[in-house]
Order: sequence, then C-alpha cells, then structure tokens
Amino acid sequence: MSTPINVGIIGCGEVAQVVHIPTLIFLPELYKITYLCDISPSAVSHAASKVPSQQPIHTTQNAEELCSSQFVDAVFVLGSDEFHSEHVLLALKHDKHVFVEKPVTLARKDALAIAEGEKHSKGRVMVGYMRRYAAVVEDAIAEIGGREKIIYARVRDIIGPNSTFVGQSGTFPRKFSDSALEDISELAERANNMVSGELTGYGVPVTEQSIGMYRWLTGLGSHDLSLMREILGMPVRENPTLGASLRMPIWNVLFNYGHFTVLYESGVHKIPIFDAHIEVYSENKSVLIQYDTPYVKGLPVTMTVRENVDGKFVERFVRNTYEDPYTLELKSFYRAVREGGKIKTDLGDALEDFELFGMIIKNWRS
Repeated sequence: MSTPINVGIIGCGEVAQVVHIPTLIFLPELYKITYLCDISPSAVSHAASKVPSQQPIHTTQNAEELCSSQFVDAVFVLGSDEFHSEHVLLALKHDKHVFVEKPVTLARKDALAIAEGEKHSKGRVMVGYMRRYAAVVEDAIAEIGGREKIIYARVRDIIGPNSTFVGQSGTFPRKFSDSALEDISELAERANNMVSGELTGYGVPVTEQSIGMYRWLTGLGSHDLSLMREILGMPVRENPTLGASLRMPIWNVLFNYGHFTVLYESGVHKIPIFDAHIEVYSENKSVLIQYDTPYVKGLPVTMTVRENVDGKFVERFVRNTYEDPYTLELKSFYRAVREGGKIKTDLGDALEDFELFGMIIKNWRS
C-alpha cells in the first residue's frame, strides 16, 4: 500500500484550481491535501471547497505557518513567480520536499540560493516542467537516435487565449480581488526589481518592452526551452544565436547547434487553438511531438514519425497513454519523495534555462 504524501499548497490561483488540486485529488493513494495558503482569503476558501469534505483542511494566509506544520510533508509552491524563491527556501528550512511551478524564480541568483538551501535541507526540489514528463518524450529521443543525426529542428508554441481553454476545463476556477493593497504593491515592486536586475546583468536596456519580453520567456517560453534542452541539448556557447526577432505578439530565435540549427517560435494570438510542438529532422526521418492545452485534462500528447523505409514513405502515429503530463509528473515526484527516485527537473537542470534566457535577450534592440 502507498503512503500518501501530505501536501500543503502555497498559491490558490488559476494553476492550482485548474491543474494541481484536481490532479492531486485524482491520486488519493499518493497525495492528500492538508493545508492551503494564499494572500486572498476568498481564494483559500474557494480552493478548500474543491477538496473532498472528508479530508480536514487547514487554511492560512501565512506561508511560514504552512511550511512549519506537522501536517505537511511536501509544499507545492504555485503562487506568483516573484515569491517562488522565498517560499521554496522557507519550505526547505523546515525540511519539506518542494514542488515548484516553473519558472523556479525570475532571477538566477535566487535559483542559486535555492540550490544552496537544498544542500542543507532534508527536502528535495522538483521544478514543474510538465511537458518533459509526457510519455512520448523518451520515445522521441530513442526515435531520433542521437543528436549527431539531426540536420534541423523546429520548436513552436503559438497559442490562443488561455481563458478559452480554462473556461472549457470543467474546473470552474474563480479569481478574487480581496488581497491586501500592500501585498499587490509588493508583488509589482519585486517583479520590477528582479527582472531589471537580470536585464542589467545581461547588458540589456531596462525598458517596458524588454521587461515584458523577459517575463514572456520565463513564463510561456520556459515550457519550450526546457523541452528543447532535454531533446536537443544546449546551443553552442560561442555565437549561440544566429538571429532573433523579439517583438510581440510573436517572437522567434534561430539557435546555433553547430552542425544544425533550431528555429524557436512562440507567442500568442486570439485564435482559440493550441499549437505547441517540437519536430526534429534527420536525413531519413522526422519526429514530431504534438501537445494540446494542458488545461483540459485527458488530451493526449502524441508522436508522429515520418521516414524513408527502403524508398517508401512510412508514417507512424503514436499515442502510448492518455495519462496527461501533469499526472505523470506528480507520479514522478511521489517516487522521488517516497522511494528516493531521480528528479529529472531539479535545480541544476532549471539553471540552464537562465543561460537560454541570456542567449535570447542579448539580441534585444531597444
């Protein structure tokens, strides 16, 4: 019999309501939600109403109270990016395991502080790059057969309004405006200071546009860039980008991998579709991983292989599970906590995203 992990959640906003609370509830043999925290009392109350009534739920607006509780084994940090590092470090201080949504934080120095904090804690940290846990990712890597065979790759994430998908998710999330004004002001000030510090470190002018682009890279962009790293590795260190157009609503970058290039294109529009995929080409084969919106549970991630087999065109379509990446991700976290399993998306892995952010944002022209 599995021993459920007692979970405390910091941040009861959209991603908690639409994704993590339902997924945790779907895995009662692995997880039990015991504590909820948010600066909005209404958000905490609404989130608590979603948890099965037979479970006693503690609620608070104080993250320290949650992290120090004997009723919490692992802390899920799901709040605003600006407070991720503070809450992760607080959980580690109390020897709790941590699942933190991507990006782990907005500033590299804070990610390094978390890595140092983990060394002195009994807790372990997983960063929530859920696309990396899709079942077909390992299949795709095997199909590619080695990076030396790649001649070109394309990474795309151009999506319609998330509100469209959230509204059809069946989770009926709600947004609340009863947070204290000083908390809202602190959030804005933190965001500006953290992002401005990163841009200055990259030698990039701090403008409204460069701040906005950096936030898009750490938000939407980190999904694709993290997946790109796992499947393709990192671009060359010298002259890693061959060109970039950093403008809204669509941006693109041409990465230099030495013997091949990668076109990364991302952005948003108002068409209600979700176009997210990575496609890798070799001389005789292409491998495509296609993602649908993660906000509607149960939509499969698929792989399409097209190849030349003895002069014939052969196409294979692979859907090896209907389990969504969030479910697979949380199963992996459970194994890490209860069985000491490897954490693929740990702090060392997440730090590489900051290298990619730097490669991209240095192309900025004010």
